[in-house]
Amino acid sequence: MRIEWHITKKLGNLRPVLHYAAHLEEHEKALALPEVSIVSTIPKPEEDRQDYCYPGIFERAKGYRPKEFHVLESPSHKGHSWTRDLRLPWRADNSYPEVEESFQCLRDAVEREMARANSSRPLDVSGAVLTSVQAKAMLAPDLMAERFLRLAGRAGTSGHQPSL
Repeated sequence: MRIEWHITKKLGNLRPVLHYAAHLEEHEKALALPEVSIVSTIPKPEEDRQDYCYPGIFERAKGYRPKEFHVLESPSHKGHSWTRDLRLPWRADNSYPEVEESFQCLRDAVEREMARANSSRPLDVSGAVLTSVQAKAMLAPDLMAERFLRLAGRAGTSGHQPSL
């Protein structure tokens, strides 16, 4: 799996945006991995549809503590690679160390799913079941009688008697 990410922020009171893309490699898709999601340690800003944050409100207010955190996801084996955009809280220092840590947690969760899927070993089993000796012994008298009658019927049409 490959996760690529970058953060962009414009000048001023605008909040940064985290862009990330997750790609499963073909051998990972072959394991039929499900979508994996984790609750990250990346704070989700209040009013996260709002692309700005003024001084003194929300994450810029004194004593602010985040209430929610972003969910990070990997695609399933059926899904295609995609890009997600997540709004980040405004920070004066533009430092977001939890982003890389959270993606490492997502990678670890996906690798646990890979190990679980990989432990389900391939299987190719064939077999055959034959009629038992007891069933053949039970059917033998009726089968032999039918054969004798068939032979007798053929002999009657050809004009000579079969020898038994």
